Parts: sequence; structure tokens; C-alpha cells
Amino acid sequence: MVDFPRHLGFFIPVVRKTNTPRTGLKRLAMTKVIFLVVLVCCLILFIASFGGRFGLFHQLTLESLGPFQSFATKISANINGVWDDYISLWEIRDENKRLRQLLVEYEDKFNEYAEVYSIYLGLTDKLNFKQKEPFPSITARVVGKDPSYWFQTIIVDRGENDGIIKGMVARNENGVVGQVTQASPNYSKILLANAPSSAIDAMVQKNRVRGILKGAGQRGFTLYYVLKNADVAVGDRIVTAGIGGVFPTGIPLGKVSAVRRKQRGMFQEIEVEPAVDFQKLEVVFINLTEKLSWEAEMQDVSGEGP
Repeated sequence: MVDFPRHLGFFIPVVRKTNTPRTGLKRLAMTKVIFLVVLVCCLILFIASFGGRFGLFHQLTLESLGPFQSFATKISANINGVWDDYISLWEIRDENKRLRQLLVEYEDKFNEYAEVYSIYLGLTDKLNFKQKEPFPSITARVVGKDPSYWFQTIIVDRGENDGIIKGMVARNENGVVGQVTQASPNYSKILLANAPSSAIDAMVQKNRVRGILKGAGQRGFTLYYVLKNADVAVGDRIVTAGIGGVFPTGIPLGKVSAVRRKQRGMFQEIEVEPAVDFQKLEVVFINLTEKLSWEAEMQDVSGEGP
């Protein structure tokens, strides 16, 4: 069809393509021919596979269909690979969840075993201490604690019914814990050695220089009344002096952590790190020596009577 637009003032022929029934029939016929050719080639290749001959026509057919078969094979392999990866991903996800659950269970078991092992080591140390030390003692478990600063005390599950009396010394495998201040039939209160109201006669182990060790709460101890000319250095061991008869001589108290010598005054300022960790007390040993001495004195008094 030819149109002649007139708005430009002159005639320009314009040709437009139109779809006619003949064009549609040509396309349909072309599609049928291509389909028949591919079908015939496939049949020839199929028949040739059962024969012994492999001629030129067979070769051309194989060369024509080979690329299509190769392309189809690659697509099928890629699809299978993607599907296998998808299935594997789900399997890995389930395995990951299972392993995470096992990890949590093993961590719980490990924590239980670690706690049991820690208790075993602690009890072993306490047993060795009790077997090694010559003084008679009774084991007491800590059941309570007074958090006040000035009177830092603990409550233990031993009392007068177990032979505990006021003034007895409490120790553990590391050193001095404190002294019994009150006793009821089944429980006792022990004043900790690091309480500010506590004072112990102490000395430097290497040269026997004496002083008074006072509690400083969380800061440990302070050793007072040591002259400036005394040889005291960081790391020196501080032990009980044995004066007064409350604490035997040589029980560990701590180590010197700081030494200060001021220009004024006669004495040094000495800080001592406790040998006992007062925050982790669970079991203490109460020295029964004073109880036995008191009973022996009572027997002597009764024997002197008429």
C-alpha cells in the first residue's frame, strides 16, 4: 500500500508493509519444513546406530546434531548440579544445627567436669594440709558472710557442740583466716584477719623484724611500727610472731606489696598482700589446741582439790 501525505505541500510516496494471508502461510510452511528436517535427521541417526555402516550422510547428520546434544547435555548437567547443591545445602544446614546442639551439650558437660575437678583439687590440698599440720583441728564449712567493712566476719557450721569456743584460731592451707568471736551450739562466727578491727602480732620472716599487722579490708593488710632502718622489701614474707599465745609462730599471713619511707616519722608504711583469698573461702580448719589446753588446766585444778 502506498500513501501520499499532503501536509508537507508536496507528494512523497510512503510504502507500508502489511501482513497478508500469504505471508502467514509462508511462515507456517517454513516451520513445518524445519521440523520435518530435524525429525528425518533424528530418524536417520537412530537407524544408523543399529547398522554397521557409517557413511558420509551419517557423518553430516551426526555433525549437525552433535552441538545440540552437547548443549542439551550441559544444560542437564548444570541443572542437576544446582539441584544437588541445593539438597546438599539443606543437609549441611541440618548437620550444622545438630553439631551446634552437641557443642552446647559438650560445653555443659565440660563445665560440670571442670567444677568437679576443681573441687577435687581443693579437697586434696585441704586433706594434705590437715595430714601435714600437727595441731588438732576440726573442719568447718562457710555458710554465711557479713559484708560490713569494720566487722568482716563469716559464719561456719560448727559450734559449741563440736568443741568450738571463743578465741580459737581458724586457718586454711594458705594461712591465717581469723579468730572465733562467738559460738552457739551449732554455729560460730569468725572475725576475718583482714577486718579493720583485727590486729595480729607479725614479723618479717627473713630477719624477724616485728610489727602489728592490721586489716585493711579489700586492700589486705598494713604492717605498722616497723622502724625506718629495718630491712623490708617488696616480696618479703610476713608470718605470725607468736606473741600473746593466740597465733602460733610462723603461720603465713602474706607478702609485702609496697614499702614507703616518709621524711617525717620513725616508721615505715608497709602494705601486705594476704596469703588467703578471703573472697573464696569455702572450708576452714579451726585449731582445737586452746580447747584441749583449757580442758587440761581444768583437770589439773580438779586434781589439786581435797
